[in-house]
Amino acid sequence: MDYFANIEHLLYAVSRVFLMPVLLLIAFSLLYAIAMLGAFFVEGWQRRRQPGTERLLRATRQKLQRMDISSGDMELYILKRLEWLRVVSRTAPMLGLIATMIPMGPALLALGNGDATEVGKNMVAAFSAVILALLAASVSFFILTVRRRWLLQDLQEAERALLLQTESV
Repeated sequence: MDYFANIEHLLYAVSRVFLMPVLLLIAFSLLYAIAMLGAFFVEGWQRRRQPGTERLLRATRQKLQRMDISSGDMELYILKRLEWLRVVSRTAPMLGLIATMIPMGPALLALGNGDATEVGKNMVAAFSAVILALLAASVSFFILTVRRRWLLQDLQEAERALLLQTESV
């Protein structure tokens, strides 16, 4: 039985090591989501002033350094542009769950010992982490959804422009 207790203590120690990196990843995710929210508002304001097709064609041409652009090249550009938003929107909730579960062990032990202060301290850390992670995921998912629509509309318009360009030649 002592063997299993040693395994439990080892697992607890290993999981506790991951708490700080997970909390840092949640903080970075939240900062990234806030930065992307600002960029999203700027892009929305720019889209009202300038059509997106020219921007998409110009950005893709600069990226590829050639004039013959296929729709596959533009789709790849769009996927690369949305990649980190997708990663944050999908991983932040998982990080929040990890950051919730790690402090729950000490909180339950403190509850068993009748130490309400320690329970409260661990629960605040657990719930704060999951709230911030869900906030980062929600903001990232919202931006991802709208930006994907914008870029796919731009792609459709760019394909039409390229088709008209090749027909006129």
